[in-house]
Order: sequence, then C-alpha cells, then structure tokens
Amino acid sequence: MTFQKEITLKPFTRGFHLISNVIFDELPNMSGIVNVFIKHTSASLTINENADPAVRVDFENHFNKLVSENDNHYTHTLEGRDDMTSHIKSSILGSSVNFPIKNGIPQIGIWQGVYLCEHRNQASSRQIIITIVGE
Repeated sequence: MTFQKEITLKPFTRGFHLISNVIFDELPNMSGIVNVFIKHTSASLTINENADPAVRVDFENHFNKLVSENDNHYTHTLEGRDDMTSHIKSSILGSSVNFPIKNGIPQIGIWQGVYLCEHRNQASSRQIIITIVGE
C-alpha cells in the first residue's frame, strides 16, 4: 500500500525550523517507511535534536560560516548573495528524510525532530511531498 500527499508550508524566515508536527499531522494510520521530500533547491530537510532551540541557532551559524555569502568566488548570483550559497547548503543537507512509522505513529527518537532548513533571505512558500510505502 502507498500513501502520498503534497503540502504547502508557509514562508519561513531564514534558519532551521521544526516542522515535525506539520508532517506528523498528515500521516495516516499505516505502518512502513515515510519519505519527506522538499521540491526546492534552496531549502533542505534534516532530522536532528528537537529539544534545545540553541541547536537551531548553532546550525544556522555553522552553515553560514561553512558556506559564507561573503566569499566572492560564486558565479551563480542572479537572485542575490544567498543564491548559490543556498544551493550548496541544500546539497550538503539533502532534499529528503526518511523514518519508520507504526500504526500512524512516527518511530523517531524522543529527542529527534524534522527540520525545514531555510537558506534564503526572502523565502517563499515551500512544497513538501510525503510518501509512505508500507502495509
């Protein structure tokens, strides 16, 4: 059995945002594997610690240092200084996450959450596809 649904996330500010509940609220009473895919190249998804908000700040600070908009070697800058850096950050983190589900309940760790990693300074809404393959 397969389930698939596309949802639209409201625009988020630049940074790392917990969207676990948005995703979990869409899950049917199934068991299997959930794939969450973002249909964009300047934002990404990851699963990480969901308890301490400082983790989100540290992620943003680290990625801004790792892939700095102040570097001047980028040629793909048509949409601004955050153009190519957003694509690089998205490639590093990835466009999808997977986790098991049992009877509609996500089987992730107690301290884990799903993050939308918004890399653009002026982001628009984001489309997410949730797919479940299971019984």
